[in-house]
Amino acid sequence: MGVRMTLNLSLQGLCFLLSTMVAAQITELRLMNGGHRCEGRVEVKYKGEWGTVCDYKWYMEAADVVCRQLGCGHAVDAPRRAHFGSGDGPIWLFQTVCEGTELTLNDCHRFPIQDYRNQRLSHNWDAGVVCSGFVRLAGGDGPCLGQVEVHSGKDWVPLSDGNFTLLTAQVICAELGCGKAVSFLGDVSFRESDRVWPKEFQCKGHEPELWFCHSESCPGGACHRGAVQVFCSVYTEVRLMKNGISQCEGQVEMHISGHWKMLCASHWNMANANVVCQQLGCGVAVSTPEGAYFVEGGDKIWEARFHCSGAESFLWNCPVTALGISDCTHGNTASVICSGNQTQVLPQCNDSVSEPAGSAASQEIAATCSDRRQLRLVDGGGPCAGRVEILHQGSWGTICDDSWDLSDAHVVCRQLSCGEALNATVSAHFGEGSDPIWLDDLKCTGKESHIWKCPSRGWGKHNCRHKEDAGVICSDFLNLRMVSEDQRCAGWLEVFYNGTWGSVCHSPMADITLSIICRQLGCGDSGTLNSSIVPREGSRLRWVDQIQCRKTDSSLWQCPSDPWRRNSCSSKEEAYISCAGVRPKSCPTAAPCTDKEKLRLRGGDTVCSGRVEVWHEGSWGTVCDDSWSLAEAEVVCQQLGCGSALEALQKAAFGPGNGSIWLDEVRCRGRESSLWDCAVDSWGQNNCKHEEDAGVRCSGGRPILLSTTAGIRPGPNLVRGIFSLSEMLCLILGALLFLVLVILVTQMYRWRAKHRALPGFEDVLNEAVYEEIDYLATTKEDLLGSNGALSDDSVTKLPYYSGDGEENSDFQSAPAQRTDAPSEDYDNAEEVPVPEAPPASWMSEGEVPPEEENGMRASQTGSSLQFSRGVAGPGKEESNPWLLQGEEVNTVYDDVELHALGTSIAVFP
Repeated sequence: MGVRMTLNLSLQGLCFLLSTMVAAQITELRLMNGGHRCEGRVEVKYKGEWGTVCDYKWYMEAADVVCRQLGCGHAVDAPRRAHFGSGDGPIWLFQTVCEGTELTLNDCHRFPIQDYRNQRLSHNWDAGVVCSGFVRLAGGDGPCLGQVEVHSGKDWVPLSDGNFTLLTAQVICAELGCGKAVSFLGDVSFRESDRVWPKEFQCKGHEPELWFCHSESCPGGACHRGAVQVFCSVYTEVRLMKNGISQCEGQVEMHISGHWKMLCASHWNMANANVVCQQLGCGVAVSTPEGAYFVEGGDKIWEARFHCSGAESFLWNCPVTALGISDCTHGNTASVICSGNQTQVLPQCNDSVSEPAGSAASQEIAATCSDRRQLRLVDGGGPCAGRVEILHQGSWGTICDDSWDLSDAHVVCRQLSCGEALNATVSAHFGEGSDPIWLDDLKCTGKESHIWKCPSRGWGKHNCRHKEDAGVICSDFLNLRMVSEDQRCAGWLEVFYNGTWGSVCHSPMADITLSIICRQLGCGDSGTLNSSIVPREGSRLRWVDQIQCRKTDSSLWQCPSDPWRRNSCSSKEEAYISCAGVRPKSCPTAAPCTDKEKLRLRGGDTVCSGRVEVWHEGSWGTVCDDSWSLAEAEVVCQQLGCGSALEALQKAAFGPGNGSIWLDEVRCRGRESSLWDCAVDSWGQNNCKHEEDAGVRCSGGRPILLSTTAGIRPGPNLVRGIFSLSEMLCLILGALLFLVLVILVTQMYRWRAKHRALPGFEDVLNEAVYEEIDYLATTKEDLLGSNGALSDDSVTKLPYYSGDGEENSDFQSAPAQRTDAPSEDYDNAEEVPVPEAPPASWMSEGEVPPEEENGMRASQTGSSLQFSRGVAGPGKEESNPWLLQGEEVNTVYDDVELHALGTSIAVFP
């Protein structure tokens, strides 16, 4: 009975424990103390009380579950150690481990819920989360403009433009911290995915985030197949203040990041003023008095410069420059006086009909027309460089480059508040325009206030084409690059200002600044600052420091910074940046490089002749020969320092190239400083093949000498690199003639030597016959000395040589029958090596050397004395170069051949 009661009590306790564990669930989740709803310290609600989560084993997988549960996209970061501040109250969760696929934080593995402050844990280890958010703007130049996309819980999908309004755009911009919506554009092609968010949002404009806006399913379950783009700006409103009242004249003030700020007058011009007047519905600008309406005690003056052309609808649509801008002097604020009549229509400027000079009407018309005209620079990569265009009679047109020089360019740069002119470009350096050519043969002194006040042929009078469009590069033109020997998206950051490249200092360089820099260079959306690299040697300008970009900035030029200085920091503080992306190499060798390094000649016989090749987008390519003439060749030769052009060659005269054909229809005038200054079609667009590659031959240059470097051998083109084609032909013909001459001399020498040897050769034959007869008649005593008489039987007959060659070493005995008359083969000659004469001691004693005793035999059956090849005198082991080696003897030969002069050869009939 007691055992049963104990068992029941244990079961009841277990059930209570299980029910308690099941009931121990988190009821709510939130993020606190962050910049927006989707970032902050993680807090959970248990039994009606909010508490925090300990960061022990807190990883991105758990942060992802939190973000998805809150509808905040995916996790960007999982900060620890109370990154968003220490909480208060209980610490409910400890060692929360997720796989990342859970629907809620309750589904993750964790210790039982309890207040872990009792376990001596503190709020110094509170966990946090940073989520991507529910909405983003993608595909633009920054996080504050682009296509609207929302997070589905798994990935990003575009939002339909159905029923989309500016109020919804305002909520999105505010949620992203991007100021206010400037405009939006519907019916845009989808960026990547064809999937569409299945709901439409209908915001009222007061919601803190898009998530809280009312939404409905798309009508009929099918959303409109068009995306929407939103443009946000930190510059949202503009006003003219006079005596504390907003009206059509006064001090220019702009609402920037939630505050009204005065604008500086140092670079304020009539084009900017016209935009402000039109935006406020105040007609057109009449004048821009500096500081006329300044009021003490106002907010700080905003130093950013606006570069309006005058045609923009809003001031925030104008290009803005804030980088390196100097502080504005006290009271130097921008002011505008507008005409005040929003329905005012200015009279058309008819330049063909003019009032009498000096009359009030003519002066009024001239002033009115001058104010209505607008000036801009196009396709230069910034507001202070590009093709010069003028708005006249409602149309934008260009200026012809006849007589175009720095004096003309100075007027343009000053009129646009872009500093001084650095270069007056010609030949459509920034591309060809497509509208009227308004002015030609300008002759400015450089002091005029407007470019159209310079002497010229008159409006619309010219003898030019758009390939002669003029351009300028001003001192305020900015450019950006990375300098590295072998990296394309990493290196020392340098900025071009006032005509000179200089370094950028790295303080403070936040992540958003690095992101904007990498994006502007085409190197991805993120980057890192390398502070451990060894500083560069040498002296250089260090232009700018303290760059502080904002999310709303779409380029580095919009980022506020310290003013331009020639030495803004030390060499140890120069910025070296590594970006996440990869871009084509801008230079064929180590950056930086000039146009000269991007041009080369290949396949020619000198360094100043060959196929023209240019460097673009990381590779070498050729130039098509369409429109290729001496004018283009002259520019190439001058650019390479090769003198004047002698020939402009077509149809791959130096052989076809490979790779891309980068340029086609190049049109130069012949006096450009670079091929890049000539008018060309778009890069990479052509209708050519490599059989049409263009080439040049210049007056300068030397023959190509290929030097052998370590580990490299000259290739088969070595001779081609040293000699021209005509020189090669001369060398080949000369070599052939020399060879023929050598052969002829050799043959003549042989013939003369042969004929000189024949008379002496006949004496040798006769002497040999006589010696043979005398030798056979010699007595035994003469032959053998004192050894006694020699009988007929004892006389050894000479061997008969069968003529079977050297391999036949067995001699046959001579035929027994003797013939006194010569045989028909008597005239045959045979070469027999004659043994060297025996020593005098042997001959005086009448002895035969032992070596020859068996090798020499006498025969009386014939008239020839023959010696076998085995017979040799002393020293027979030594090779004699004059002896005929390995020659077969044929007894039927009729001819006699002398093989070598001075050899010991006996030839017998």
